[in-house]
Amino acid sequence: MKKNSLKIGFLIGYTILFVSALVVFSGNAYSGEKTQTVCPVMGSTVNKSLYVDHGGNRIYVCCGACVSAVKSNPEKYIEQLEAQGVKLEKTP
Repeated sequence: MKKNSLKIGFLIGYTILFVSALVVFSGNAYSGEKTQTVCPVMGSTVNKSLYVDHGGNRIYVCCGACVSAVKSNPEKYIEQLEAQGVKLEKTP
């Protein structure tokens, strides 16, 4: 009888641990979404002070030349980033 109580206790403990992990990891890391860290034009690290806002989304780039490229065809870069699993920031 004592062994059964111990098994039930472990089962309850592991269930609580599993549910807790789901709650903790229910954010971006668990859902597969990631924030933008790479310029969609050049593949370099983004400069958070350089961006293009389009359709309620903010697309970060690495340099001024990339601002022009994204402005010329923002939908292309939005689709590219979303296909990579990047969750774009919303414009403020």
